Amino acid sequence: MDTSDLDQLCVNTIRTLSMDAVQKANSGHPGTPMALAPVAYTLWQNHLNFDPADPIWPNRDRFVLSVGHASMLLYSLLHLTKTQSVDSDYNNTGEVSVSLDDIKQFRQLHSKCPGHPEYHLTSGVETTTGPLGQGVATSVGMAIAERWLAAQYNKPGFDLFDYHVYALCGDGDMMEGVSGEAGSLAGHLKLSNLCWIYDSNHITIEGATDLAFSEDVGARFAAYGWHVEHVDDANDRAAMNKALAGFQARTDKPTMIIVRSIIGYGAPKKQGTAAAHGEPLGADEIKAAKKSYGWPEDAQFLVPDGVYDHFANGIGARSAKANAEWKALFERYAQAHPEEARQITQIERRELPQGWDKDIPSFEPDEKGVAGRDASGKVQNAIAPNLPWLLGGAADLAPSTKTLLKFEGVGSLEADQPAGRNMHFGIREHAMAAACNGMALSKLRPYGAGFLIFSDYMKPSIRLSALMELPVVYIFTHDSIGVGEDGPTHQPIEQLLSLRSIPGLVVLRPADANEVAEAWRVVATLKRHPACLILSRQPLPTFDRSRYKPADGLKRGAYVMADPSDGEPQVILIGTGSEVQLCVAAHEQLAKDGIRSRVVSMPSWELFEEQDASYRHEVLPPHIQARVAVEQSSVIGWDRYAGSGGKIIGMRGFGASAPLKSLLSYFGFTAEAVAAEARKQLEQHG
Repeated sequence: MDTSDLDQLCVNTIRTLSMDAVQKANSGHPGTPMALAPVAYTLWQNHLNFDPADPIWPNRDRFVLSVGHASMLLYSLLHLTKTQSVDSDYNNTGEVSVSLDDIKQFRQLHSKCPGHPEYHLTSGVETTTGPLGQGVATSVGMAIAERWLAAQYNKPGFDLFDYHVYALCGDGDMMEGVSGEAGSLAGHLKLSNLCWIYDSNHITIEGATDLAFSEDVGARFAAYGWHVEHVDDANDRAAMNKALAGFQARTDKPTMIIVRSIIGYGAPKKQGTAAAHGEPLGADEIKAAKKSYGWPEDAQFLVPDGVYDHFANGIGARSAKANAEWKALFERYAQAHPEEARQITQIERRELPQGWDKDIPSFEPDEKGVAGRDASGKVQNAIAPNLPWLLGGAADLAPSTKTLLKFEGVGSLEADQPAGRNMHFGIREHAMAAACNGMALSKLRPYGAGFLIFSDYMKPSIRLSALMELPVVYIFTHDSIGVGEDGPTHQPIEQLLSLRSIPGLVVLRPADANEVAEAWRVVATLKRHPACLILSRQPLPTFDRSRYKPADGLKRGAYVMADPSDGEPQVILIGTGSEVQLCVAAHEQLAKDGIRSRVVSMPSWELFEEQDASYRHEVLPPHIQARVAVEQSSVIGWDRYAGSGGKIIGMRGFGASAPLKSLLSYFGFTAEAVAAEARKQLEQHG
């Protein structure tokens, strides 16, 4: 069998494995893998630098299946290349990532072949994709990371980082707004290492795309600053090879390759229709499709002789050679540039450099205090010089979020300055969050900043940060009705609750500058959790820690900040952020009246819930039922800490446009109101 015949045999193996898996699961999307098998095969076999024996080597090309519903396309490739499995400690397990049995268990419980590709679950999957648009947007962050790593660590004679990022996307990706944001950013940054392969099959679930989509995507991306190529037939592997080679030679802009395909190619009754998109083809149609491929009609999950070897002799041999050469290069690099090599190793293992926290400031007591955002900016600028791969920016809000890095040599990351650490995402919150995921997947420590109210624009990507266990830092300022005159459109109410509802996301709302410093100590050490820092615009008093408990209690989520001078507390006052000062002031008022109160600062529900029961009961003794919880946010959820009979001073509607003092008085956020509710609690609970 000649090479061309073997190529076609491999393409059809991908197609038939995909059809069989979907049919056996009675669930899935067979049409796109059938259509794009020759495209994906050409990329992997002839161009992709991805070593199946070492799927996490640092200079590998990244392949993102943004059309995540076509997951069997990727699972087939991982199986046929015999990609190896890697554990959470980055060690090869000696097992294949996707076995034939795994494919037979497609979409079943505990299968390594879930309905959409899931990062961490299946080695060789570079990012979780499912929500359309997220994959391509994440790929922009990956491309930014490669350029940054190359600019930061490549030396004369040592081109350590020169990989490409490929994303396979479809009509749905192009309709989602996040792809437009991300594409615009990529064009602005001239990310010539980025290639999106757009499958233009003109079919979605409801039918032909012209029901809702008629724009010229190529013209749109050309306007963004992309180079656009066209491949008129997905089965034309020669044209695809030429387009990919052109991308690899281009150095001035990102590339979009628009491929015209026929969904469900080969299925005589369903090809080119919506019926091939989101449901099994049916046994008879599968037989007919296999017949059109010259395939044994009754064979299921067949991998013909020669297919594994052909992949091994193609992508396997080529990429193994490239990987070995890279490792030899890195050994020489480590001898010539030991500090940089040490940093690269730490980046790859998500480790922190020694002394990363040595310059974190402490803040002296100050009744006027400092805004949470200002304290965070100072702490961030103390950490960043000692953590060289901490980089990020804001959605056009750095002056307001105080997230600009200001030390000497830091620079702005732009098309002609890829090593800069201040990123300017523009007013693109959704793309910013997705790009941060891409950078985190590349093992950098990114942060993205904005106003808390705009976290709504970022929620899908934040959710994926948590799902993928990526240590992205989200910095949200303007955290409450303290925004004042900007009014209810800018005053977050339900956003804290929304973020707290995401499993695995650590949300921290510090009460003063020293809690801000401790919050940064927590988030910097996270390896598998994203975090949100929720910071005030208005100044917060810096507490005298000789009178009140140390701020390092923050690391446990909640801690006793103040207690009665003698005797057990009668009532517990719980607050977060700017409301802790109200609890402290109320505590002092109550003490004058002989009422014993405890103040609990609770900056993080998630960290508190991680503590053992004895600590949680120590902070919030179950037998003390008189409680007042105070937070300028939705009251939903606070009953778990205030108790069913406790009082929650919070927001039950939207805010209003007015000066801050007027708002605080109107909505009941005063020390007097907190003290009054504490007295009522004592009356109620005896």
